[in-house]
Amino acid sequence: MTESDITLLVPLSDELPSDSGEYLTFLLGHEEYGIEILKVQEIRGYDAVTQIPNTPTFIKGVVNLRGKIVPIVDLRIKFNLENIEYTEFTVVIVLSFSGRIVGVVVDGVSDVIALNQAQIEPMPSLVTGIDTQYIIGLATYEERMLILVAIEQLMTSQEMALIEQSVIK
Repeated sequence: MTESDITLLVPLSDELPSDSGEYLTFLLGHEEYGIEILKVQEIRGYDAVTQIPNTPTFIKGVVNLRGKIVPIVDLRIKFNLENIEYTEFTVVIVLSFSGRIVGVVVDGVSDVIALNQAQIEPMPSLVTGIDTQYIIGLATYEERMLILVAIEQLMTSQEMALIEQSVIK
């Protein structure tokens, strides 16, 4: 691992202006998403998980991560994406927030980028039937469009409370 590989996993600076933030970008299907880098604990290759009976399909199971039982959520299934394959690029982003550790399965990670508030637009309200409460907004970075996910809201929703009921005891 080179020095540049290490900096990919840690924030670029300790103090950020209040109108900016750093995001880890990742792929789900053909779309690029971003989550706050400060919530990322580590990035791991996808390994086999221990399946837990009677859990929703998006909860793949649990892994033992240095003595802690970590639930693994497949965001591709959660977001109803089609053609889900597990390849050598499939990774688990281990997140730490609100005293929890959760792993999320994604198709691959891209990089860490810094965004300012001017680059982030609210979600357009084109379709009222789509639940966008987990989406911070859309960001434009260079020539890419990113969907910024409020991962903490997603992982603390009522549906995700099933993780604690069935996995974390």
